[in-house]
Amino acid sequence: MSSPSAEPSNHRRVFVTGMGMISPFGNDRASHIRSLRAGTNHFSEVTLFDCSRQRVNTAGMIDLADCSPQHELSEKELKRLDRGGQMLMHATGEALRDAKLTDIPENIPFVIGTSAGAMPLGEDYYRRATTLPLSKRGQFTQVEHYQPQRSAATVQRGLGFRGQTQIISNACASGANAIGHAYQLIKSGKQATALAGGYDAISEMVFTGFGSLQALCTSGIPRPFDAERDGLAIGEAAAMMVMESEESMLARGATPIAEVCGYGMATDLHHLTQPHPEGNAAISSMTAACQDGDLQASEIQYINSHGTGTPLNDVAEANAICQWAGEHAKDIMVSSTKSAMGHSLGGAGAIESAICLLALEDQFAPASLNIRTPDPACQFDLVREPRDAKLDTVLTNSFGFGGCNATLIFRRNA
Repeated sequence: MSSPSAEPSNHRRVFVTGMGMISPFGNDRASHIRSLRAGTNHFSEVTLFDCSRQRVNTAGMIDLADCSPQHELSEKELKRLDRGGQMLMHATGEALRDAKLTDIPENIPFVIGTSAGAMPLGEDYYRRATTLPLSKRGQFTQVEHYQPQRSAATVQRGLGFRGQTQIISNACASGANAIGHAYQLIKSGKQATALAGGYDAISEMVFTGFGSLQALCTSGIPRPFDAERDGLAIGEAAAMMVMESEESMLARGATPIAEVCGYGMATDLHHLTQPHPEGNAAISSMTAACQDGDLQASEIQYINSHGTGTPLNDVAEANAICQWAGEHAKDIMVSSTKSAMGHSLGGAGAIESAICLLALEDQFAPASLNIRTPDPACQFDLVREPRDAKLDTVLTNSFGFGGCNATLIFRRNA
């Protein structure tokens, strides 16, 4: 059973000892570093559903041939697991292997962030229910994995462990919130180990929904922080982390990848889909994360921004960073990796946290690609090409519809 240390404390240190990921960049740490250092776009034509009536037909797609997790599921069970569930199982299995966590604590918290869940299964069930005769509409078992907790249970069974399933669905902040919640569980002494992260796969409803909001970039290639940006690109990703207290990590001789040293949240009540122009909640979220970690803005070398590429989001985040960092803003490197892989919604905070850990590990700053003319609001060091960088402490922002704001801070393993 996963048990806390003998002396619970609000100051327990929390470390990431393993991580797994799959995104348009690749299916493991090495492929992600190669892609990020190469500074190339990863967008392709959407073939999962008909885009002929949409303004855009490209997205950051994953090749599921790269998603081959080792599992104990029957062929029938695997077929019932949707695209996102397969991505989640791949990332979780990779994280466990990376951490060399063979003796998985019973009842380990399994904290997952997702915005869409297994929406494609629901879409398919709806199509069958409205177009086919009653006798051919299929059984409920074909859609039971639409519930994200059901997919989580299947992943646990497939990978041979039993955990506390905790689903966080907080729009595009979901993945960051999941990691932050696991961090709080360990920091408070309630748990010694946790599995946390997020995922979302591309679905027709999400794709067409963003299209109907006219939020998708017309060229299919997003340009976060460009003065003439016109929208985001949809992507998909899954990333999971094994997180441990210092005591747990040392007891089993694990090697830390990085330390989670700050987490903050805030809610923007300005508008359902638009952030406050000055980024008030973003400022509060970053400030709260720094206070949690007893850090100053001057101690942050790199920010992996939310940076969607929409006109309103990017200027609000740029304003927030500059106000939060003050005179130190000019020295902080900032980029949006969504520029190369798209916005993976509930998976964004998780995959971008993983990218931050890769940046710390390999000592480089990923780039914001596709920028022609930087927005004048960007009064910070906007990284337009990948570069070597001396990084000790990095920050990542995740903001979502409904005003959800989350910030995580990671420190390099010294």
